[in-house]
Amino acid sequence: MKRKPIYTIIAVIIVIGIYSYEHFLNSEVKAELVKDGEIVKEDTNLYFLPTSTTGQIVHHQNYSLSYSEPHEQAEWVAYELKASHISSTNHKRPYFEIDNAVKTGAAHWGNYKKSGYDKGHLCPAGDRRFTQEAHDETFLTSNISPQEHQFNAGVWNRLEQKVRYWAKKNDGVFVVTGGILKNGLKTIGDEDVAVPNQFYKVILDNTNGKIKVLAFIMNHENSDLPLYKFVVSVDEVEALTGIDFFPELDDALEDKLEASSSYKSWSF
Repeated sequence: MKRKPIYTIIAVIIVIGIYSYEHFLNSEVKAELVKDGEIVKEDTNLYFLPTSTTGQIVHHQNYSLSYSEPHEQAEWVAYELKASHISSTNHKRPYFEIDNAVKTGAAHWGNYKKSGYDKGHLCPAGDRRFTQEAHDETFLTSNISPQEHQFNAGVWNRLEQKVRYWAKKNDGVFVVTGGILKNGLKTIGDEDVAVPNQFYKVILDNTNGKIKVLAFIMNHENSDLPLYKFVVSVDEVEALTGIDFFPELDDALEDKLEASSSYKSWSF
């Protein structure tokens, strides 16, 4: 009978130990949370993620993507570009690597060899220069799409630079980008990586809680036209891709924002 207090104390110590260990584990994975059975990074802005038409969403540390196995590339890559992310640091360029997080198997970089196309980043390395790790993460094959060099280094690069300008000006933007994927596209490599005829970029600014969006569709060719000539409504991008871009927004606000192709509130 006299031993009961000792057992009680031991039991309390065990409970505290278990709780402390669980707390430690939680702190170790504090960068992750679970939503609908998926592991999601805590800094992923779930509220602005699009829907996936493929059912295969992958969350990396610095961007998320929806992988299309039939086209061997992402149908969209989404990420937040904060003003603090903008850096002029030049990191050593790594080799491309296969994205092992893609369950159906991401395309090999060798498909691009001697194809005549660049390995066009969707989340640009230039948007992730704030650390070596963030920069290198953009060199996964799930984050690239075949792009003609003149397009990649030309009008598409101009748009990427403008997005960085808006990120600085508006203290951050949310970006969704990809090729417009459909049946019958030209392919490259042994794995038949599709070559999109058009690329899109959708940008959301949430400065001071006031949301505005801007969308672009560009033919897969270089152009000297000013960027505003490529502005379209989000509805137009949705019609071509089948993607619902901002399903978590209030329906009335979503409908209003996505129907507009106005760029007056954006600085060109």
